Amino acid sequence: MSFIEQLGFFSLSAMSAWGFLMAFFFNIFVYCIDENKRKTTLLISSFIMMFSYLAGDYFFNWITYTATTFLDWALYDLATLTFLAISFYFVRRTTPSFIYLIAGLIINTTLFLSVYVDVEVYQNTTHWILWDVYSIGVNIVDFTMIIALIVDRDFLLLNKLKSLVLSSANNHKLA
Repeated sequence: MSFIEQLGFFSLSAMSAWGFLMAFFFNIFVYCIDENKRKTTLLISSFIMMFSYLAGDYFFNWITYTATTFLDWALYDLATLTFLAISFYFVRRTTPSFIYLIAGLIINTTLFLSVYVDVEVYQNTTHWILWDVYSIGVNIVDFTMIIALIVDRDFLLLNKLKSLVLSSANNHKLA
């Protein structure tokens, strides 16, 4: 029995959508009282994430004629990445949570596409480790993104890692 079967996929999906909704409401509050946050993408990012997760949630998709597939969720995440990139292009200033959203959406998209290929393309119906990695990984990444939007701190040191990698790449140019 997989992680999703034990906890119920509908409830985890709804909890993620609810978490992004609450993060958006919290950031509206912070936006209203904090002058420094108004010049960043935090409120826009939380709105984009909330809208994406509510649009792709089971709650709204259960009434449609077609079933939502892993490819649909990958496309939702790619669209969300596009909208985040557009918001960054216009604002040009981010908060620490921005890299968590980008990294999380890339990880989720990779997991969605991996399971899509496994289930839809290869027609695999046998439970194996990828399914557990997917079911636990997507939910951990979702909750990490929610926490990042709320606390807006570099709690996993991803920004420091990014700076280290970029400075290392600049020091060791091949050309």
